[in-house]
Amino acid sequence: MELTPSLVLAMWTCGIAAGAALVGWWRVVGRGYLWLAGSVVVVFALLTGLAGGGPAAYAGAALAGIATIAAPFRIASTISFGMAAVLLGAAAATDSAVIAVISGSLLLGAITSEMMLGHWFLVDPRLPRWPLLTLDMLAIAGLALEGVMVALTGSLVFSGEDGVFGLAYVMLGSFTGLLMIGVWLSLREPRYSGVMAATGLSYLAVLTSFGVVTLSRMLVIAAGN
Repeated sequence: MELTPSLVLAMWTCGIAAGAALVGWWRVVGRGYLWLAGSVVVVFALLTGLAGGGPAAYAGAALAGIATIAAPFRIASTISFGMAAVLLGAAAATDSAVIAVISGSLLLGAITSEMMLGHWFLVDPRLPRWPLLTLDMLAIAGLALEGVMVALTGSLVFSGEDGVFGLAYVMLGSFTGLLMIGVWLSLREPRYSGVMAATGLSYLAVLTSFGVVTLSRMLVIAAGN
């Protein structure tokens, strides 16, 4: 495993593309969300390619562009987003084990998709909340997988010079988990303010999730050297 900008970008973009495919399949919001998600995936995928992600990243960007244009046609758009996610996952797998790609993409993609989708619910509070709850649960699953991956590789060390990094990982991961639980509890609040609070908490969770994914790979790499 190598910690590179292309790896982190590829996992993140893979997760957002997969999230867009999922939301498109659910048919809970209009084409505007797919336009937003598609634009984000295209930009991130191009940055991944420029950072060294290879042809798969550029192909993923092209498919995301097709998915964005095809947003009025949900089936075509959903399939294109799914294919883009596969290609971007393949780009990430050149620098990482498959299980690490899955956990990182799931964590970053689900919580970012939850944050973006939350804005549509702020516009129309009558929309169902189960898609947001589902994305939050997927992000929690990704966080748990990240923790299992680090633990099974024996990367957590709490003594010596590297002890501070192990402690930082546990604290950052715990804080991220609390934020995601806060998102879940906020969405259970029936009033309009519940979605507002959940969307705000998801902003913070995106930032801390980025730190968890980056730090976990630093620990795994250090343990292997």
